[in-house]
Amino acid sequence: MKEKLIVILGPTAVGKTRFAVKLADKFNGEIISADSRQVYKHMDIGTGKDIDDYKINDREISYHLIDIIEPAEEFDLFYFRKLFEEALEKITSKNRVPFLVGGTGLYIHSILKNYKMTEVNFNKSRRVELELLPIEKLRAMVIKKIPNAHNTTDLIVKDRMIKAIMIAEQKEITSEDDDLDFSTLVIGLKEDREKIKENITKRLKQRLQNGMIEEVESLVKNGITYEKLDFFGLEYKFIGRYLKCELNYNDMYQKLNSAIYKFAKRQMTWFRKMEREGIDIHWLEKGNENKAYPLVEKFLNPVQ
Repeated sequence: MKEKLIVILGPTAVGKTRFAVKLADKFNGEIISADSRQVYKHMDIGTGKDIDDYKINDREISYHLIDIIEPAEEFDLFYFRKLFEEALEKITSKNRVPFLVGGTGLYIHSILKNYKMTEVNFNKSRRVELELLPIEKLRAMVIKKIPNAHNTTDLIVKDRMIKAIMIAEQKEITSEDDDLDFSTLVIGLKEDREKIKENITKRLKQRLQNGMIEEVESLVKNGITYEKLDFFGLEYKFIGRYLKCELNYNDMYQKLNSAIYKFAKRQMTWFRKMEREGIDIHWLEKGNENKAYPLVEKFLNPVQ
């Protein structure tokens, strides 16, 4: 019998983690993060780790793929899938239920569509060919080959763009998910657009007041370049520009607030694309999360 995976997705600032933790607590689960930035250590406030959210009823729900590498290290889709498979095996070996939770559409899509990937040889002749191309051409290739590339791939550093292109060229994507070794239930958490916008603004103000700028300053002091901050995007990108005095505080806040909201809309575009491809997402409005319980119960314990 196939193992079972429950996926919890949705845009930023909609409460995915707390929602998933409640489900994991009720159904003997552990959480695998599908967030492209929460893998990095020392990046807590800007990535919204909210580790306290994993505590419920005087205990902590186990989580995976959070705080696993240093900010100076590289992380990509291949690495994510490798660690996901390891976490999945670890959780299911304990007869517990794995919950894949996050908002990085590419990562979730790679699991649900069972991307076939092999480790890339970055030293082969194809790299030499790509290095001869102008940076504008490479940028256009990345955007064409990688959906939502502006959220997951560095579009500034030439070396990183070359790596992204080589990874995309080696990746084969199955058109069906029949080959998955596990069955899946996908639940989406959503909220009214204006409410999400309000949540984003409120959360951003709190994070700025509670040390997010100091967090970015600490990264810079410990050797993280402003170029790498641009790669991390959103909070790190705009606060980095503020620290370089390229933006004043008000401009930084306004531009960042707007960028996060646009990011939330792009996340929803990703999820709608997944639905068009045949991935069934059970959408629940924020506040109606209790409707997930019968869905999960039926999925885990189908009537024979």
